[in-house]
Amino acid sequence: MIAYKQAKTEKEVHEILALQQLNLPKNLTETEIEEEGFLTVEHDFDLLKKMNDACPHTLAIAEERVVGYALSMHPKFATEIEVLKPMFTEINTVILTSADYIIMGQICVAKAFRGQGVFRGLYRNMQQFLSPHFSRIITEVDTKNTRSMRAHAALGFKELKRYAADGKEWSLIVLEYQPGD
Repeated sequence: MIAYKQAKTEKEVHEILALQQLNLPKNLTETEIEEEGFLTVEHDFDLLKKMNDACPHTLAIAEERVVGYALSMHPKFATEIEVLKPMFTEINTVILTSADYIIMGQICVAKAFRGQGVFRGLYRNMQQFLSPHFSRIITEVDTKNTRSMRAHAALGFKELKRYAADGKEWSLIVLEYQPGD
């Protein structure tokens, strides 16, 4: 049974980091990258905790451990992660105010829990947890990550624009909803 909650403890932040490590390209085979997808950003504990303190991350929990997460990244962290700076530049060309959106900074589901609706559950719960404060969730996906591109499209994310940065093509996408939905 999967339960969803917002991160509250340092132990949970450490569990996010452990799951993240398993899904970074440096720890995956080429076949796994193509078939399962991959993560781009490697966070450190201090930044991940600061992000959580500002706006708690959404967790999928099974057997008292983190098996999936969706990171909340308030726009005030726009300059904290080098690889994400271009994303915020692009957001500012298509979104007029930062007051009504949150960045989903990274989403990951443990391999053993994929294909069971956890991805959808993380977004649904993130939206519910954050809906009193934000009307949009924005993220970007490396267009080579076809699994992630398909999964986000299936949830109703719409592309705002494509752009190139750091030698990659990115799809900047948004999920819009009404606060309180």
